[in-house]
Amino acid sequence: MLIGELSRRTGVSARSLRYYEAQGLLEARRGANGYRAYDEDAVASVRKIRALLRAGLSTEVIRQVLPCARGEQASFDWCAELRAILDGELADLDEQIEALRQSRGALVGLLAERR
Repeated sequence: MLIGELSRRTGVSARSLRYYEAQGLLEARRGANGYRAYDEDAVASVRKIRALLRAGLSTEVIRQVLPCARGEQASFDWCAELRAILDGELADLDEQIEALRQSRGALVGLLAERR
C-alpha cells in the first residue's frame, strides 16, 4: 500500500509516517517510481508505535522495544531486555515527577512570600 493509504487506515499523517521511517521504526520498499510501498503489517506497526508514543517513550526507546511488540495493540513478548528498558523509563518518569513536585513547592513558597 502507498503512504496515503497507510495514513488513511491509521489516521497518522504522511509526514509522521516518513518520520517513523527516518527513525528506523517503520520500513517501506521503494517502487520503480520512487513511491514508498508498505506491507499490510505496517498498519499494526503504526498502531504499536502510536501506543508507545502515548506511553511517553522516545523514538529511540521505541526502536529498542518494537521488535518485542506483537498483535494489533502494544502487547509484548517479554524479550530479555524489555523489562529493564521499561523499568528504566518508569524510573526516569518518577524522577521527573518528583522534580516537578519540588519545583511546584518552591514556586508556591515564593508566591506565599508575596502575599
